[in-house]
Amino acid sequence: MSGFERVLLALAALAGLLGVAASAAAAHVSGAETLRTSAEFLLFHAPAVMALAALSGAGLTSRPVTRVAAGAMLLGLALFSGDLALRALAGHPLFPMAAPIGGMVLMAAWLVAGLAAFLPRRR
Repeated sequence: MSGFERVLLALAALAGLLGVAASAAAAHVSGAETLRTSAEFLLFHAPAVMALAALSGAGLTSRPVTRVAAGAMLLGLALFSGDLALRALAGHPLFPMAAPIGGMVLMAAWLVAGLAAFLPRRR
């Protein structure tokens, strides 16, 4: 496993940690629906990024495409979940359209992850 896959794994673990923290915070903040949604997205996507990193590291999929999918998933997650969490906790967005952009990046990342299964891998 290369250094890049290790970074992906570490960032996925951080996403999981933040998901647990956001879940706990949502339980103690009134009107925290957006914070709960942020936590769920973090917790749903963290294992997906870990799986993509493992598949890439093991050479089971097209390595460059799988890396792009995992990186895009982390970027989309940061934009989407970061925006929702900031709205819930600080009352303002990350920047205008951050959540919708992040959501679109997440959808694209899932599409790329699916495509990686069908692309040839290097030997």
